[in-house]
Amino acid sequence: MPRIDHVIESEYFESFRTAQVAGMFDIAPEAKLQRRWQIDMPIEERDWQIGLIAGPSGSGKTQISRAMFGKTAYHNGFVWPRNKAVLDGFAKDLRNHDIVAMLSGVGFSSPPQWLLPFRALSAGQQARAELARLILDKRPLVVCDEYSSTVDRIVAKTMSHAAAKSVRRTDKQFVAVSCHSDILPWLCPDWTYDTASGEFAWRCLQRPPVELAVRRCHADAWRLFRAHHYLSGGCNPSAQCWLATIDDRPVGFIATINFLHAAYRRTKREHRVVVLPDYQGIGIGNQLSEHIAQHYLDMGKRYLAVTSHPAMIGHRIRSALWRLRRAPGMVGVSRSHSRRLRRVHSSRRLTASFEYVGQSAVQCGETTA
Repeated sequence: MPRIDHVIESEYFESFRTAQVAGMFDIAPEAKLQRRWQIDMPIEERDWQIGLIAGPSGSGKTQISRAMFGKTAYHNGFVWPRNKAVLDGFAKDLRNHDIVAMLSGVGFSSPPQWLLPFRALSAGQQARAELARLILDKRPLVVCDEYSSTVDRIVAKTMSHAAAKSVRRTDKQFVAVSCHSDILPWLCPDWTYDTASGEFAWRCLQRPPVELAVRRCHADAWRLFRAHHYLSGGCNPSAQCWLATIDDRPVGFIATINFLHAAYRRTKREHRVVVLPDYQGIGIGNQLSEHIAQHYLDMGKRYLAVTSHPAMIGHRIRSALWRLRRAPGMVGVSRSHSRRLRRVHSSRRLTASFEYVGQSAVQCGETTA
C-alpha cells in the first residue's frame, strides 16, 4: 500500500470558555483545526495474515486503521442478543460445530458458559466470544479496534496467542489495533505499525515460553477449579491430584483415579482436567495431561482418558502421543441403570476414548490414529 497523507479537519467554535483557554495557553485558534498523519505501510509487498497497529492513546490508531483499511473492515464491537445464549449470537448459517470449535480455539473453553447470554459473561469471556465471532465473520479482512483494552493483561496475552492460532487456520486477514505493546510476542503479527513513531516493520516472532510447575496437591485444591469444569463440579475423594502453577499462581488442576477392571491392571484413568479461564488457549490443559500421563507411563502403568471436550478430542486425535481407542460417538446405557445415572452418563454426550502411548512410541516412529 503506498504512502498516504491522512488529514482530519474540524472547525474552531469560539466561545467565552474557548477564548479564555486559548489565552491561558497561548494558543492561536484558526478557522480550521487540522491533524495530519503520513502513513507508510507497504503491506502489499508480502503475503500476510496478522497485523498490529499499536501506539499510545491519542496517537491516531483509529483514524489510521480506518483510512488504511476502510469502514467496511473496521470493527468496534458486535451487538449481542440480550436474552439469548452466546451461541445464538453467531450468524444463523454457521454450524454449531464451527462455533464450538472457534470458541474453544480462542480459549473460551467453558461449554456451560456458552449457554449464558453475552451480558452474563466476565470481561475476559466477552472478549474471547467477540473474537470468535469476528474470526468467523465472512469479511476476508477485519480490523479489531480497542483490541484487548478491556481485559486483564494476562488474559490479553493468552487470548492473543489463541487468536493467532485460530486466524492462521483460516484464510482471513486480521488487524489488531491496540494501545498495549505487551501482546506483541503473543500475537506474533506478520507486521507492526507504531503510530507514535510512524515506524513500520515486518516481524517474525516466537511466543515466550511458559514455565509450568506441577506438584502433588490435596484434593481441597479442587475448590479453586470446580466451577470451571465443563462437565461436573465433583471430584472423586480417592483421586490423586496435581496442581499446575505459573510464577506460583494456580492455573491448572488434574486428578486421576485407578481404573478398576480385571483386564486393565496397573492402569490409571484421567478423572478431571481444568484450566482457569484466564489461562485457557495456550495449551496448558493438554500439556498438563501429557505430563502426568508420561509420569505414570514411566512407572510402568497405562493411562486412559475419556473426554467430550471438542478441543481436547481434536488435539489427541492429531497427536502421536495418544492412541484412539474409541472414535467420537455416544455410549449406550442399560435400561436397568437409574434415571439419575442415565442423566449424568456419557450416553448423553459425544465422547472419545484414548490411551497415552508417550514419548517412546514417538521416538520409535509408531503411528497412532
